[in-house]
Amino acid sequence: MIYNKKEFYGGFGLLVGFFLVLFFMFQPMFNGHNSMEYLDNLYNSISKGSVNYVESIREDTKPFADKDVTMKLTYATEAEAAQSALLFSNAGATASVAGKELEVSGSLGAMLGAALDDSYSMYHNDAAALESKYGIEGRRALFNWWTSLKLMDKSLKNQEAFAAAKVTGTVQGKAVEAAYNYFGVEPTSIMDNVGLVIFSLAFYVFYTLWYGFAILFVFEGWGLRLSH
Repeated sequence: MIYNKKEFYGGFGLLVGFFLVLFFMFQPMFNGHNSMEYLDNLYNSISKGSVNYVESIREDTKPFADKDVTMKLTYATEAEAAQSALLFSNAGATASVAGKELEVSGSLGAMLGAALDDSYSMYHNDAAALESKYGIEGRRALFNWWTSLKLMDKSLKNQEAFAAAKVTGTVQGKAVEAAYNYFGVEPTSIMDNVGLVIFSLAFYVFYTLWYGFAILFVFEGWGLRLSH
């Protein structure tokens, strides 16, 4: 038995309207994408536009231009070790492969600079630059940089070169990892889409309240109430 028909049917109407809007939100109305996919791409683009740290990190690596290091890096597979040797060779370092182990000697600054150069290319979705340089898929090369820098960080810490390890970890996390994760996304500024961002956030709040009040009115109209 319905306790308050006006409130019950009002809430039911709100629920119907809510799911109608939801239905249209999942239609491919934005160049083949639904509104969820469109907004997800938008926020990914805005997010990418705020994580381009390559040039600022490059300044941090300059003090290590004349720092020569020798490191033994052990990879998970022989193929990964061989591919990573190409990274260091192109950076001007000496790289000697023995199975899964890679011994590298050379300028730490040059190695980090090469990783930043490749990160810059991949940040701008230029995988062809890495493919022509190393003969492997661009993201694979960047993943090898990520793995190598992680191993370098460990090796440098073992040598108590903590300042060098810190900047190596920064290159790995804020340049290589960001470029890898955001590959294929076009960077944009939030100010270029500020109106749409404000509307989407406001609509999210409104749409959530819409559903909440619809449920409230349905149950109150039905006669269900909270009591102490």
